[in-house]
Amino acid sequence: MLKFLNKKQVNDGSQAVDRTLWIRLYRRVGEYWVYWLAGLILILLGSATQPAMAYLMKPLLDEGFLGAKDYYVWMIPTVIIILMLVRGITTFGGSYLMAWVANKVLLSLRRDMFKSLLLLPDNEFQKGDTGRLLNRFTVDATQVTAYATEVVTTIVKETTIIIGVFGMLLYLSWKLTLIILVVFPPAVLVGRYFARRLRKVNRQNIDVNADLTRIVKEGIEGQRVIKMHDGDAIETARFDKVNNTLRHHAMRMAIAEAAMSPLTQWIISFSVAAVIASALVQGSKGTLTVGDFIAFISALGQIFDPVKRLTNVAGKAQRMMMATESVFKLIDAPQESSSGSKKAKVTSESQIEFKEVSFRFPGAEQDTIQSLNLKVKAGEAIAFVGRSGSGKTTLVNMLPRFVEPTSGQLLLDGVLFNEYDLKSLRSNFALVGQHVFLFDGTLAENIAYGSSVDVSREQIMAALDAANLKSFVESLPNGLDTRVGENGAWLSGGQRQRIAIARALLKNAPILILDEATSALDNESEKLVQESLDVLMKGRTTFMIAHRLSTIQNADRILVLDEGKIIEEGTHEQLLQKGGLYASLALIAQKVE
Repeated sequence: MLKFLNKKQVNDGSQAVDRTLWIRLYRRVGEYWVYWLAGLILILLGSATQPAMAYLMKPLLDEGFLGAKDYYVWMIPTVIIILMLVRGITTFGGSYLMAWVANKVLLSLRRDMFKSLLLLPDNEFQKGDTGRLLNRFTVDATQVTAYATEVVTTIVKETTIIIGVFGMLLYLSWKLTLIILVVFPPAVLVGRYFARRLRKVNRQNIDVNADLTRIVKEGIEGQRVIKMHDGDAIETARFDKVNNTLRHHAMRMAIAEAAMSPLTQWIISFSVAAVIASALVQGSKGTLTVGDFIAFISALGQIFDPVKRLTNVAGKAQRMMMATESVFKLIDAPQESSSGSKKAKVTSESQIEFKEVSFRFPGAEQDTIQSLNLKVKAGEAIAFVGRSGSGKTTLVNMLPRFVEPTSGQLLLDGVLFNEYDLKSLRSNFALVGQHVFLFDGTLAENIAYGSSVDVSREQIMAALDAANLKSFVESLPNGLDTRVGENGAWLSGGQRQRIAIARALLKNAPILILDEATSALDNESEKLVQESLDVLMKGRTTFMIAHRLSTIQNADRILVLDEGKIIEEGTHEQLLQKGGLYASLALIAQKVE
């Protein structure tokens, strides 16, 4: 009994979710209700011509062939031509308007999805679920809108035809029509059974499609690693496994959809057989004419295709609902917390404070940052060093709120960071990370990216000069208008790093975050860039992370982190004299260099 109740509760919950999704989706469709309604009216007009074509069989056979009415010779062919012309015009107009509405809905859905994507918290992108995210834009959104209008169009059109044909059948012979009505409930039950199966398979199919997208993406981005390590067989095996699973699900869907129509039609065939037997009995008694019977059979024959399309639409509706659920899951995803309203403004008197700050990754057994306390005055250059995994990057990622502390407080001028407007807070930071990302645009667009005011080409060149990249850009045929390719594909690692530095220089924010900012530079370039950074850092608060200790020797304070705690603090010379972890790291770095 408990098992039954639980199953019923799950089904009720699923139906409630489906109902909500239907309402949300068709509320968007309803924004274009004028075009949608016009399309439906045209489709209804086209559908109405179908039973009219069947009815023409009665006067044609009962009176036309007997010559009772001579004008039938030209009237009936003319009516057929007019009906077909009306059907063609209304079908085209209805299909066009429905496609217009579908593409408008797709436009708005993708816009809302992308807006939500850009506002997802940073930890959502660290889950590595890019395949699913991409799949929602390319596959799910398209399926939603492709089926949204098609499902309704099919339901309205085929229901109209069925109602019209049934009306015609009742008019011709209500006795024969009752026989057909008895068989319809079993046909509906068969359709509902297959609809449930299709829903389950479609949900699995969406997950496997996301895996396929992810594997292909990894094959593209990791092609050099694959080639160097002879990994083509490994990647092919991974791809084949997912590809075969996808084929398996596709076949399950195909079997369910293919079986639904024959079974439904087979059930209906019983009513057709009964109709023929009853018609023969009525005909022998003279209560049914040949015209009545042929018109009835013609109309009955027109029911099969509409019923088939209505049963098939159940599968499309299930695919639509699965895709709709996936799309709205992204749109409704929790966004970065930006409840603060205060405007952050860093001055020469400002101070940043870490107060008993701790952080633990989800599922981790211990904290990455443990009850850390730190005060940084405006204009200070603070460097963090330590072994890999000691929490350096996590700590500086708290400043622009990419990472939120698990406990403790982060304050700017005595005000909690989350009380500031997020955009206002981040406007005070410039970041140069270890992994540089460039957009597929020109050099000028990448360097001036996000600037709130117009930036002159002279200012861009000045930033490039400071980053030791001016001569390289001037040597290019198109100079600043040179396109960098996808993520700067044709640039070297050092060039990408220096473009990021130029971008930070141009932003000219009061607080700098340099996370291995010179890691990809050779010694000569590092020296030139470091001189520019030294000038830029004057009067600005700077947080630096570096494994190459030569880049942080001039920092006002060097903090040595180990297991999320500050274990040493001081200048370069002071820490060397202590002979602790920093001195050990410096000795190792000296040997490597």
